[in-house]
Amino acid sequence: MLAVKADNSVQETLVKSLEGREISKGDAVELFGFQDLHAILSTARAIRDTSKRGPITYSRKIFIDLINLCRDSCSYCTYKKEPGDHSASMMSPTEVLHLAQAGKRLRCTEALIVTGERPEQRYSEARSWLRSLGHSSTIEYVRDVCEMILRKTGLLPHTNAGSLTKKEMSVLRDTNVSLGVMLESSSERLSMKGMPHEMAPSKNPKVRVRTLEGAGDLRIPTTTGLLIGIGEETAEIIESLFLLKDINNRYGHIQELIMQNFAPKMGTKMASSLPPACDFFLKAVGIARIILRDMNIQVPPNLNPFNFGRFLDAGINDWGGISPLTSDHVNPEYPWPSISSVRNATESRGHVMRARLPVYPSFLLDGTFVSEQLRCYVEPLCDAAGLVPEDYLA
Repeated sequence: MLAVKADNSVQETLVKSLEGREISKGDAVELFGFQDLHAILSTARAIRDTSKRGPITYSRKIFIDLINLCRDSCSYCTYKKEPGDHSASMMSPTEVLHLAQAGKRLRCTEALIVTGERPEQRYSEARSWLRSLGHSSTIEYVRDVCEMILRKTGLLPHTNAGSLTKKEMSVLRDTNVSLGVMLESSSERLSMKGMPHEMAPSKNPKVRVRTLEGAGDLRIPTTTGLLIGIGEETAEIIESLFLLKDINNRYGHIQELIMQNFAPKMGTKMASSLPPACDFFLKAVGIARIILRDMNIQVPPNLNPFNFGRFLDAGINDWGGISPLTSDHVNPEYPWPSISSVRNATESRGHVMRARLPVYPSFLLDGTFVSEQLRCYVEPLCDAAGLVPEDYLA
């Protein structure tokens, strides 16, 4: 009898969602316990088809691994390197420019700049390298690199440098059309002893929330997301989604939610940990759509190489950045699928796929999120709908 009542409650929640009414945290927790995955995904899909009409999008990018030394040590990360490691990256302006020019020739529009978290605070090698380039901080160097990319190639920078202060983000605002910082989880429990973020102070959710709120104050289009499968509980996933919903309700600047599944990697403390089961992750993505009905939601296709098309059935409307040139330096074990294969998977489910810029169309068309200094670079790369013109990619 109790199971019947619970199922009836969930069915009421799904109907409420389809009617455009908001659900509570308690409703969402019940959804996670509901066994009818098809009902959850079909609801999420219907909400996507109503609230995010239009093509399924992606960003054609190059990945610039500027410096992969990092003050943090996450239990699942292979991105961070140590000085002297053969795969440590400390790119010069010339190296960055050559890569950006190659991306331009391949019709990329995004230059994704990724760095470790404040490496100069931990490594003398990083401080010396920055001084040799005339800078005292990684963010100063990022700003100059982004300005060079804009002036010499026209590619649009999007920087993910971890947790940033409001002052640091204001330095980047006129050279970056958007910024990225993964929340990963709102659970402080994951920063406790023996947990994945124990040695990663910047992953404390309070620090990440300050960055997201600072970006909101500055009206910077911001990409964030959750990492599913690193030890969080279902209630904590729900808490994280509602936290992001609250922040976006206050500022309106979160342009995209990445739902990323944990993938175990050799040589890390979590190498023997299991990734989230596919059906569990699909359910998490569907519930994210139900909670954040108007949000742009993406799942990285390279982390789900054999079934990424299924996430269209869970309500996503974007594939994120895909590069025809560079690897995913954060997840090098997982190469990008070809853009044509992603297009085929998208079209096989009845959707059109279009390239977007690293700032979403609604933020371009709003008129207040992109600085005047950047508009002259943005406008030649987008059509009236805010997407990359088809003939630009021909």
